[in-house]
Amino acid sequence: MTSPIERIRSYHGELTSVRRDIHAHPELAFEEKRTASLVADKLTAWGVKVHRGIAKTGVVGVISGKKTGSGRGIALRADMDCLPMHEMNSFEHKSRNEGRMHACGHDGHTTMLLGAARYLAETRNFDGTAYLIFQPAEEGGGGGEVMIREGLFENFPANEIYGLHNWPGLPPGKLAVRAGPVMAATDEIQITVRGRGGHGAMPHLVVDPVLASAHIITALQSIASRNVNPIDAVVVSICSLATSQVGVFNVIPDHVKLVGTVRSFQPQTRELAERRLREIATKTAEALGATAEVTYARGYPATINSVREAQFAAQVGKRLFGAENVITEHEPTMGGEDFSYMLQERPGAYVFLGQGGAPGGCFLHNPNYDFNDEVIPLGAGYLAALVEEGLPLK
Repeated sequence: MTSPIERIRSYHGELTSVRRDIHAHPELAFEEKRTASLVADKLTAWGVKVHRGIAKTGVVGVISGKKTGSGRGIALRADMDCLPMHEMNSFEHKSRNEGRMHACGHDGHTTMLLGAARYLAETRNFDGTAYLIFQPAEEGGGGGEVMIREGLFENFPANEIYGLHNWPGLPPGKLAVRAGPVMAATDEIQITVRGRGGHGAMPHLVVDPVLASAHIITALQSIASRNVNPIDAVVVSICSLATSQVGVFNVIPDHVKLVGTVRSFQPQTRELAERRLREIATKTAEALGATAEVTYARGYPATINSVREAQFAAQVGKRLFGAENVITEHEPTMGGEDFSYMLQERPGAYVFLGQGGAPGGCFLHNPNYDFNDEVIPLGAGYLAALVEEGLPLK
């Protein structure tokens, strides 16, 4: 079988222009109207059946193979939204929308899926149906969950699903996919510690919420070091502390607000972390005469690849890129992904595609980040191969 990568290289230039156009016009969660229209127009021009409006700005393309007797379908997913960041790059295709930036490569993900769509629409060398899911609102909006709630898999009944994310930590031409957890559950915590404010020179007359907060921050680290099995993983990070009095050197405030995140892979670890966080915060504050109110908001669940589909994704990668370029023991990351919701509904795999660092060597969510256009044919060809090899013509 000829690699789809070579055919896709013939329109690499056009795909690069599309990617840079999307990068220059980033749109936030559920606001991806221009991007969605661009996607829909390209799909329509290539003869792909287009469905719009799911999860507000989502787009789903449907491609039937030369045969459909298998009755099976494979879904491929790309995210379209940007981050609320100011871009620091100076190249021609830098963001034209102030305070918005494609700093996570969703412009590249969308473009690679478009490349796969064009190839599959032109060749149709498979038996079944390919569903191309262009998802809004991955960056905190939970667009994947919204698409599912609005009937994604009822209307587009894929048997399995695959997603591809660029990874600057891997060189171009490398692929990483593993069975089991690949990204963490992402929970948000807010703790308000209340005391009784007063003069900084008279601490015996106050209940100091800053002192209580400091003890809480330190004690929360015992969740990872003393509560969770050492061979498991959990992260508890307090990332922000704001007092009710700011910049006054001699005033003890009335309250302190702590904001942070908890990351975990296993459901039981998630439950344990939430329970212990509430206990530690409230009891530590109480011991120091203060009170603590805890808000624990569950975010995206952990992204868990199913075994068979992860093995299949690795096999396809080995055939395309060579066994030496596919990593199957890649370490999970504590970052999160709402592709996790789709993996709760259908077996599948989330795969990392190496793209190397940006000129400054930066990683994702960096104001100097840019997607590496040289890997567009690699990612697009890989996505197309998942369909061809997963739905083979007999």
